Amino acid sequence: MEETKKSTGLYWILFLLSVVAFFVLYHYIGGVCILSLPFICTFFAKAMDIM
Repeated sequence: MEETKKSTGLYWILFLLSVVAFFVLYHYIGGVCILSLPFICTFFAKAMDIM
């Protein structure tokens, strides 16, 4: 069976943007930064092709 290679570049970009958003939220708001964690975990898993 042939396996097609998936492009994960977009997910890496979204993961890095989510990490940046986490630190920006942490710097300005503090406790609300936890709201960005689901995005970080999801985009990291998609970038690593786990999901």
